Amino acid sequence: MEFGILSLLPPVIAIVLALITRNVIPALFAGVWLGATMMHDWNPLMGLYASFGDFIIPNVGSEWSATVLIYCGLFGVLIAFLQKTGGAHAIAHSISKKVKTPRGAQSSTFLFGIIIFFEDYFNALTVGSVMRSVTDKMRVSREKLAYIVDSTSAPMCLLAPVSTWVVFVMGLIGAQFVELGMTGSEYMTYIFTIPFNFYSILALALVAIIVFMKWDYGPMAKAEYRARTTGEVIRKGAEPPSEDKMADDVKLAEGHTPKKRNMIVPIVVLIGLIPPLFLWTGGFPEKDFVAAVGEADGGKSILIAAFSAGVVALIMGMQQKLFSFKEAMSIYVSGFRSMMLVYIILTLAWSIGSVTSELGTAAYIVDFAEQTASPAIIPVLLFIIGAIVAFTTGTSYGTFAIMVPIAMPIADSMDLSMYLAIAAVLSGGIFGDHCSPISDTTILSSAGSASDHIDHVNTQIPYAITAGISGIVSFLIAGITGSAILSIIAGVITLIILAFILNRVWGQKIPNESSLAA
Repeated sequence: MEFGILSLLPPVIAIVLALITRNVIPALFAGVWLGATMMHDWNPLMGLYASFGDFIIPNVGSEWSATVLIYCGLFGVLIAFLQKTGGAHAIAHSISKKVKTPRGAQSSTFLFGIIIFFEDYFNALTVGSVMRSVTDKMRVSREKLAYIVDSTSAPMCLLAPVSTWVVFVMGLIGAQFVELGMTGSEYMTYIFTIPFNFYSILALALVAIIVFMKWDYGPMAKAEYRARTTGEVIRKGAEPPSEDKMADDVKLAEGHTPKKRNMIVPIVVLIGLIPPLFLWTGGFPEKDFVAAVGEADGGKSILIAAFSAGVVALIMGMQQKLFSFKEAMSIYVSGFRSMMLVYIILTLAWSIGSVTSELGTAAYIVDFAEQTASPAIIPVLLFIIGAIVAFTTGTSYGTFAIMVPIAMPIADSMDLSMYLAIAAVLSGGIFGDHCSPISDTTILSSAGSASDHIDHVNTQIPYAITAGISGIVSFLIAGITGSAILSIIAGVITLIILAFILNRVWGQKIPNESSLAA
C-alpha cells in the first residue's frame, strides 16, 4: 500500500506531541500506534494490537536490542559504583589545591568536565557540586560555573569513544543498518561521526576561549562583574534549585576519604578492554587488523568492557569497606533501574523506525529532498531541524530517536556521507538542548552548580548561539567539500571572530585577577 505524503504522519505526530506534552515517550508511542493503525486500514484497535505484536515486542526481542539494553544497564551500574566510591571527588580535590585565580578555577572546572566524559547526568551533578566551593572562593559567578558544566557534559559524551550516549546512538544506528540492509560496525560508524560533530567541538572550544581569553559578553559579563566586585556569586533574589535525589546519590559515605584510583582504575579497565575485545570479536589474528576492527561485534565488546569495569569498581569499594556485598547488589540493581528511561525511549525509537520503514516515510522524504534541496545543504537542514526539535522538547535523546531514522535513509539515498548526516543530527540535538530551559541536562547543571535556573539559561544562550552559528558554517562547508578538517577550521575562525566582536560590543570590563588578589 502506498501512503505518499501520509507516510509523514507518524513522525510528524511524534514531533508535534513531543512539543505539546514536553515528553517524548507518549509522543513516540503515539507515532508507533498511528503508523500501525494506518497499516491496518485505519482500525485503531488493530493498530494498538499491531503496535505491540508487530513492532514493539519484535524490536525488544532481537539479539541486537537485548545487547544494547544490557550494556546500557551495565553503564548505569558502573556509574552508580563510581558515585559511591567517590573517585571523581578525589580528582576534583587534587585539582582545586592548585587553584589561585578566577581563571584557574574556571579552567579547572573545564578540565574536570572533560575528565568525566562517560555520563552527562553524573558529569553535571558531580562537577557542579564538587567545584562550587572552589569557584565561590575565587568569586566566579554561579552562572559561569553552570555554563562551563553544561557546555562540557553533553558535548564530551558525544566526542568520547565510550559513554552512555555512545551506546544509545549505536542502538539507533544499528536499527537503521537493519532497515537499510547495510553491514558494518555500528561502533566504528559512530567513531567516524566524531570529527563531523561540529557543534560539540565548537562548544568546547568556546568554553576554552571564554575562560582563557576572558571574552565574556551579554548577561554573563554582568554576572561576572557582579561576582568579582561584590563577591555575590548569585544575584540578589535568585532562587537556586535544591539538588534532587540524583545529586544525593553523588554524596560520599560519611567518614570516607575518597581516592583518585576509585575512578581512574575502572575507567582505565573500561577503555583498555575495548580494543582487544574488538580485535577478538572481529576474528583477529585469523583476519588482519583492519578487517577485524571493521567486522567486530561492537555491542558485545562494550558490554563485556562495561561489565568488567563495574566488577572492578565493586571489588574496590568492598575492599575499602564502603559497602557490603549485599549493599553492592542493591547498588547493582539501582544502576540498571537508573537507565529505565533510556530503555523506554530506545524501544519506542526502534519501533517508530520500523513503522516509518514499512510506511515508506524515508523513501518519500528522500524523494522530496532530491527534488527540492541541494545535497550540500542537507547537513545544515538536519542540524537546524534537530536543534528546533531539541529546543522545544528539551531532550537530546528524543531528538536523536526521531531524527536518526530520517537522516540515515536520506544520506544513503542521496549519496551523502553517513557520518556527516548522523553528526548533523547529534550536533543539532546538543545545540537545541543547550538553549532549552526545559532540558534535563540544563536543569541538572543549574542544580549541581546551585545557580538560578533562568539565570543559567539567559547567560548561556548567547554563547550557545555563537557556537551554533559557527556550526552552521562548518556544516555548510562540510556539505560542499566533505572535509572535516576544512569545516572545523572555518567554524573555529567564525567562532573566534564572533566571540571577539561580541566581547567588544556586548562585553563589560571585569576586574583583573591581580587587582582581585590585592
